[in-house]
Amino acid sequence: MTPDLVKGILAGDVRSAARLMRGIEDGDREALKTLDKLYPHTGRAHVVGITGAPGGGKSTLVDALIGVFRQRSITIGVVAIDPTSPLSGGAILGDRVRMQKHCTDQEVFIRSVATRGWLGGLARAAVGIIHIMDAMGKRIVLVETVGIGQQEVDVTRLAHTSVFVLTPGSGDAIQMMKAGILEVADIFVINKADLEGASRVKRELQAMLSMTNSLPDERQPPVILTEAVNGKGIEDLAEEIVKHREFLAAEGGLERRERERARLELTEAIESALKDYISSGIDRATQDKIVDALVRKKTNPQAAASEIMKQLIGPE
Repeated sequence: MTPDLVKGILAGDVRSAARLMRGIEDGDREALKTLDKLYPHTGRAHVVGITGAPGGGKSTLVDALIGVFRQRSITIGVVAIDPTSPLSGGAILGDRVRMQKHCTDQEVFIRSVATRGWLGGLARAAVGIIHIMDAMGKRIVLVETVGIGQQEVDVTRLAHTSVFVLTPGSGDAIQMMKAGILEVADIFVINKADLEGASRVKRELQAMLSMTNSLPDERQPPVILTEAVNGKGIEDLAEEIVKHREFLAAEGGLERRERERARLELTEAIESALKDYISSGIDRATQDKIVDALVRKKTNPQAAASEIMKQLIGPE
């Protein structure tokens, strides 16, 4: 990694950005050092999290949003958190296939990132890739999650605006939604609104939101009906995203959310540094011995972890 790479990214060069992103995903130390040099040039992009259960049409929705924002001459970055391929360990690029029509647009950068087994659906490299897209000059960065596990809440800590997508065909979606989602999502989208029951789901969701006391920034989130595959309702959704950013800017919410993102990044950095420290301090043979003891139920994870820490830092 060279200073020229930093210059290239700041100039919006796609190849330079892709090279650094690859290094970040691989955990390359030089790549992380290069990312550190980009950090002072970040903080301008508006990050929008798109989450919800699988099958809700999130990728199609993102694809439609790209088109709407590009019509407004807004530069776009997309971080698509994909399941990990069982063969290569890389991302299954379903999202980029759906967004293929934008691949020739120099002002759109789409990157698929593998979860690689990270519980919660958010790839560890996602924050770094968002920073790179920010430094490139992308004004809006859309982050689409896998749609499994706990990422519905996790993505809200990463984004300035969180969009939760559901469909009328997913059963009693309102009952399935966790209370935490009602409290942290900024915009709700009922996609595939041409299906029966969309209006009913909207009414039920609005009723639940009206009874929720701890809404984000004391603002009741709008509920938008969309048909992403037909492009219906996408302009309304884009407008609500813009309005939410304006609301945050006027009410001081942007600074609060930046602090939350910074806290998340700090926590991740500490965890990563601790794991590196443990990996470098405990040889593979010792690790295997501990794992064997766990498998045979001769010890338990808490006791094993305590023993490792004693070996690394000494007894308390």
